[in-house]
Amino acid sequence: MTDFTPLFTRLARSPFRSRFRLGVKERQYCWDKGPETIDQHAADFIAKRLAPARPAKDGKQTPMRGHPVFIAQHATATCCRGCLAKWHNIPEGVALTAAQQHYVVQVIHFWLVQEMNAKH
Repeated sequence: MTDFTPLFTRLARSPFRSRFRLGVKERQYCWDKGPETIDQHAADFIAKRLAPARPAKDGKQTPMRGHPVFIAQHATATCCRGCLAKWHNIPEGVALTAAQQHYVVQVIHFWLVQEMNAKH
């Protein structure tokens, strides 16, 4: 697995990124669905909303709430192509490869696991 320590250290220094937390409903949703289903939701969202070279409504395609993956995307800067370029060095204007999509899902999964285990 990828070492996300440097990324998450940088994200923790961002006032915007560090304010995201799962609410009671989102935490329960994760427990009810399980990690495999949540990862599949993440993969589907990434494939449809983020993977195209020029996503529709880029920068506004990821709601800030409503699903644990959406919250995780904002917390991890995987919410739009501009954030992917700035935080993850994944260039804009080029469709995401399968490996890049897998990486994004891993980042989201990592944040969700940390968040589910956190004592807030």
